Formats: sequence, C-alpha cells, structure tokens
Amino acid sequence: MRLSVAERLGGTGLVLAVGAAVFAVGAVLPQGLLRGLPAAAAAETVFTVGNYPVEARADNAVAAKDRALSEGQQAAFRSLLRRLVPVTAFQRLKQLPAVRAGDLIEGVKVRAERNSATDYIASLDFSFQSKGVRDLLRRENIPFTDEQAPVVTLVPVWLAAGGAAKTDTAWTSVWSGLDLEHALTPTKLQPLKAEVTAETINALLAGDGGAMRSLARAYQSELVLLAAAAPDPAAGRLNVTLTGRDAVGAFTLKRAFRLDRGDPAYTSELAAVVLLGIVEGRWKAIRAGGSAAAAAAGGDLLIAVEFRGMGEWQEISRKLSAIPGVEELEVAGLSARGARVTLRYAEGAERLAQSLSQQGLGLRNVAGKWVLSLQ
Repeated sequence: MRLSVAERLGGTGLVLAVGAAVFAVGAVLPQGLLRGLPAAAAAETVFTVGNYPVEARADNAVAAKDRALSEGQQAAFRSLLRRLVPVTAFQRLKQLPAVRAGDLIEGVKVRAERNSATDYIASLDFSFQSKGVRDLLRRENIPFTDEQAPVVTLVPVWLAAGGAAKTDTAWTSVWSGLDLEHALTPTKLQPLKAEVTAETINALLAGDGGAMRSLARAYQSELVLLAAAAPDPAAGRLNVTLTGRDAVGAFTLKRAFRLDRGDPAYTSELAAVVLLGIVEGRWKAIRAGGSAAAAAAGGDLLIAVEFRGMGEWQEISRKLSAIPGVEELEVAGLSARGARVTLRYAEGAERLAQSLSQQGLGLRNVAGKWVLSLQ
C-alpha cells in the first residue's frame, strides 16, 4: 500500500514546509488586505478530522480494528491541534501533557473500510468534543482559532508541455481527497472554465491583478484560487503556483517539489497538502494573533487571577461572577495564591476591565496576558 504524505513525512517535515511557506507569504501581505474581513462565528465543524486513513495489523480482525481506531484517533487529534493552532505556536504543542484522544472523541464515522483475518484498513471521520479541546488549549495558554473562513473556490489546473492548461483528473483527485469541508479555510473545487483563457492563466501565474479580477468574474466570486501544477521531468521537479484571492487577500505563491519518480502521485499529494496548509496558515495568522488581541475584540478570555489568600479569592470570584454579561465562567486551575479562569464576555476585555474597576477589581494586560486582582 502506498504510504500517505503524513506517514512518509512523519509530521515534522510537513510542519516545517508549511510553516516556512506561511511566513514567506505573510511577510509580503499589504496591511490593507487585512481589513474588512467578515466576522465568522466559531464553527463546530472544524473539530472533525475527516477522511483520515487508518491501518493496523494484529493477530485477529477484532484486535486489528481496535488498534487502528486507537492509533488513528490519536494521530487525528494531533492533526486537529495543528489545524487550530498557528504555526508560530507548534512547538508549544509538544509541551502539552499526555492527552488520550479517546477521552475527547465525540463520534467516529466510517467512510470506507476493508479487512482480512489480520488487517484493518479504513477511511474515517473523527469528531472531537469542541468544548474539551478548547478548554485544553486555554488551560495551557496556547493560542488557537476555531473560526472558519468564508468558502474559497479552488481551480486545479495541470500545465502540460508547451504550457497548455487543462483539468487533470489525477491532480483534481488529490485535492478532493483532502479534508476540504472541515478545514479552517473550507474549499470548493471547480473545473477550469472555457472563459479562463491561456492568456488569462499566464497573467495569473505572473500575479497580474487584472487577471485575478477576470478569474473572479468567471466564477462569480471574489474568493477564487488557481492551483496550477507544471511537471518538469528534466529537472525532476513539480512546479506549483497558487494564485488568486482568499479570505485574507490577493497573493501569488510559487513552490517547487521534488518529483518522486517511483511514486509521482505522492509529489502531487504533498503539494496539495502544503498549499492547503498555507491558506489555513494565512487565516490563522490574522485570527489567532494572541489571547489578548483576540479578547479585545470580544469573546472567550483566559485570565490569571492573583490573590493573597482564599478570602481574597472568594471575594474576587463572587464579584466577577456578578458582572452582567459574564458567561461560561469556569475555574481552570487553582492554587494558594493564584487561579486561572475562562469566561465569555461579548463586549471584549477592555469593556470588562471598566466594569470590574467599578467593583474594586483591576484587569490589566501584562505581556499579552490578562491578569486580574483586587485594586
């Protein structure tokens, strides 16, 4: 059986490849493109890792299936965390305490499966408990976002020898095999339309803004990306260009991937995975810019509470819970001199600080973290 991209990379290489590309794209984003983004509600769908391949061998079919499910849900959970957390915080995921993914599983859906007396192979959808995952990341103070971007249309194009563009079944199939529905940047695949001429494609590959507008008109959407792949057998490379406009703004990215001559389909799969990761990374870079920045816009807060004894803690806790608009108040950790609490306040941290000051409590931003104490 052909190993998947994740299995052959072991995770690390893919993280580095996507991370480097996200930084490269983010470094040239004009600030104007970051304005006017739609407000997206937290979508539970991002907590499902879909179409995930599992495989195991054991002494019997039942044991093989149990092993595949156990190992698969742990691997899918790692994929979920990398989906939600910005690449700049990936190293912090390694410091997470040991977590049994099975304790956070909400459901498993079988897309396809086959087995023998000793083997189990399947493609599964793992759904995780959104609250449990959020609470875990908040307790560890790891930035994340669970807001899906607006759906982007993606047009896979294969550039044959001589530059002729066409819709290639294999290249499109690679994209359709990814978990596009549950991604932070959900994607809808569309075939190349006749009105997108060779001249337009060449202009798109060069990053021409006028061509991007033509692409948008052809697909009746402002959010359209062209993913053009051009094999170069002589150089042993697959050259890929991703160009158009996503939820962050217009951009053009060119990457070259080494052709695996023994398994050329793997190179295409790797390219698609990396490009989807780049689009997700661009979205995360502006949506998960740190707990204090996110809190300023309203929503969930993680607050460190300082006090000198349990009497002060009880006073702070009582006053905090009595503030109008404070919802879902939970204690994430408690010691003799401090606590960590999570809560939801729709008007944002600054407005919450004003309300708390009227109750003799001080909420302040210290190096990007919110700290609460008696005034």
